[in-house]
Amino acid sequence: MRVDKFLNATNITKRRAIALDMLKEGVVHLNGVCVKPSKEVKVGDVLQIKYLDRLKSYRVLAIPTLKTIPKTQSHLYIQELE
Repeated sequence: MRVDKFLNATNITKRRAIALDMLKEGVVHLNGVCVKPSKEVKVGDVLQIKYLDRLKSYRVLAIPTLKTIPKTQSHLYIQELE
């Protein structure tokens, strides 16, 4: 699954347009590398998002098959790292 779609499907971002903007600005890294929106996400990858005041990291546990998943099921697809 594309990284922009993954961010939206797992409720990390509210809209895909926001995910695209974040990727174009270079604040999203996949396994330590700044990526384009079309980069494929795989199980075990680590996503890092650099906000103005903090850094959030997520480990990919599974790839969703639906367009979006309920927020209550996000823990099945991503694990927030410290």
